[in-house]
Amino acid sequence: MEKYLDSALSAEERAIALTDAMTVEEQASQLRYDAPAVKRLGIPAYNWWNEGLHGLARSGIATMFPQAIGLAAMFDTELTQKVADITAEEARAKYNAYTKYDDRDIYKGLTFWAPNINIFRDPRWGRGHETYGEDPYLTAENGKAFVNGLQGEGKTMKAAACAKHYAVHSGPEAVRHEFNAEVSKKDIEETYLPAFEALVREAHVEGVMGAYNRVNSEAACASSFLMSKLNEWGFDGYFVSDCWAIRDFHEHHGLTANPVESAALAIKSGCDVNCGCTYAYLLAALNEGLITEEHIRNACIHLMRTKIRLGMFDDKTEYDDIPYTVVSCKEHKAVSLKCAEKSMVLLKNNGILPLDESRLHTIAVIGPNSDSRIALEGNYNGTADKYVTFLDGIRERFEGRVIYAEGCHLYKDKVSALAQSGDRYAEALAAADCADLVVLCVGLDSTIEGEEGDTGNEFFSGDKNDIRLPEYQRILVDKIMQTGKPVVVVCAAGSSVNTECDPDALIHAWYPGSEGGTALAEILFGDVSPSGKLPVTFYERSDMLPDFTDYSMKNRTYRYAENNVLYPFGYGLTYGKIVCTSVEYKDGKAVVTAENTGGKAVDDVIQLYIKDYCENAVPNVSLCGFKRVNLAAGEKIFVEISVSERAFTAVDENGERNRFSSRFTLYAGTHQPDEISEKLCGTKCVSTEINL
Repeated sequence: MEKYLDSALSAEERAIALTDAMTVEEQASQLRYDAPAVKRLGIPAYNWWNEGLHGLARSGIATMFPQAIGLAAMFDTELTQKVADITAEEARAKYNAYTKYDDRDIYKGLTFWAPNINIFRDPRWGRGHETYGEDPYLTAENGKAFVNGLQGEGKTMKAAACAKHYAVHSGPEAVRHEFNAEVSKKDIEETYLPAFEALVREAHVEGVMGAYNRVNSEAACASSFLMSKLNEWGFDGYFVSDCWAIRDFHEHHGLTANPVESAALAIKSGCDVNCGCTYAYLLAALNEGLITEEHIRNACIHLMRTKIRLGMFDDKTEYDDIPYTVVSCKEHKAVSLKCAEKSMVLLKNNGILPLDESRLHTIAVIGPNSDSRIALEGNYNGTADKYVTFLDGIRERFEGRVIYAEGCHLYKDKVSALAQSGDRYAEALAAADCADLVVLCVGLDSTIEGEEGDTGNEFFSGDKNDIRLPEYQRILVDKIMQTGKPVVVVCAAGSSVNTECDPDALIHAWYPGSEGGTALAEILFGDVSPSGKLPVTFYERSDMLPDFTDYSMKNRTYRYAENNVLYPFGYGLTYGKIVCTSVEYKDGKAVVTAENTGGKAVDDVIQLYIKDYCENAVPNVSLCGFKRVNLAAGEKIFVEISVSERAFTAVDENGERNRFSSRFTLYAGTHQPDEISEKLCGTKCVSTEINL
């Protein structure tokens, strides 16, 4: 038996044996994302590029979960892990089927380029909805859960996760190929690196993907600083470039003169596989003496090691018998529904919700996202075998009459090409006039906010110009509000949106997945209480935000915000009232007393925030723990939440993390301990002083 086929040996030993059986030309060929077969060694062709951000993506039918930002809004890492486990389960089922038919195309392998753990530092960034929000701790906790779910705990890795985009990357999309993100040592350690460190050190993520931009003048895919951090953290997976990012070295960044030099710089820096075509020049770089055979060999070993960990050279793995029928099965879709229920955030409610059906005969469902499938999807998505739009969900749940009107185009001035501007407003007003209540479904979708190259709208390269609704939706909202009818606004968007209106209730639904309409209807009619929390700050005005290209954290996110807050990070209402009455801290654990003083059982999220009083601490507070709870009416519980030693550290101007203080305040509540949250929720956080 060849050594690389011997499962008794370590993955490293097998990978070395397999690599050393190849010629240098064969080794170099394996460093392409679309690696060809090496038939003499029994190595089939393999495409490294697959996606699974919120369900198996781009490979036909699969269970579609809420977009990542919606998963973050659940504040439920167990459920995030379950989502990833189902994604891996369906991936294995499809991989088994595709392999049977010798289909080894893109989006059909077991190496997933997810999760996206960049920090959503600016609400205008189009790809922010792919992330877990603005907070490093929340991002790390969800990221670790996702990696653990995707990779599994078996002898064989179920699927390989990849932390991206390493590391200082969050727009602008339009200039990402030539942009240099300038960031201080303090900000990079305090905000941009913690989630990546956690996924490498604690979750043992198998892959890391570099970003397009430069970081402090170094290409992110060839940064000595970033690569040294990976080594420091003990990373032993594979590193992949973002797609065609190595080409940017010579075409846009001016770091190299040609693709030969770019390929050499990337592989010498530690980039193992090239998503793109620049590594076609590796052998030329070798012939010119820019790299050695050892550079190619080391990268190949890393890639073969990942394949071996996935069981690709084993006779049998524990996943080979997963049947195709698990794909989009009812059990998996039930989890998607649960995620949608837990992710939606109730931002405002004057008491109209939950709706009293006995007083309603006709509901008008109005707006461009009412019957939109795209508004359910987000991006980097699969295709559901059934979509329940907001309109579908309300129709299915409500026994009375439902009247639908599109109201307006998502961002254009008219729906019909030959019509005059505002061609759907009259229909919307007629529908509202007939109704006892209006559910106004507005917002964005992935044709407005998304990745550069994936969008084609009036905004620019996937980023948003501001945080308002598109102009023609603003007109629609104003017209409907002037009718005087009760209005519930439902905003589907992956980012902070100021709807600039004062409805009776406001729900932020994110991009809630294929079951989103069912979840919305359940919340509207009180079958389920809303319980999502904002993983990002909602701002009042975009013109008060720092410049988009400024990567300083000053006045960005809840930890540094000085003003301009509309709805705070961590905020979200329920149909009940869970209050925290005390918090105690001892030996790394907080014990919170929580009581449901409302009249019905509800879910809520107990949140811990810490205030460090040293000069190096962030200006405000930092999330350091959370736990989702369910309490019956009148129930009182004691909730134990671990607080890591890292929560008591701060970062100085040199980027050094240490404990600089002995005095801290630990807060507990169902929201942040800030004035706006307390006013909106009608409850205060409790606190305890900690002296270490």
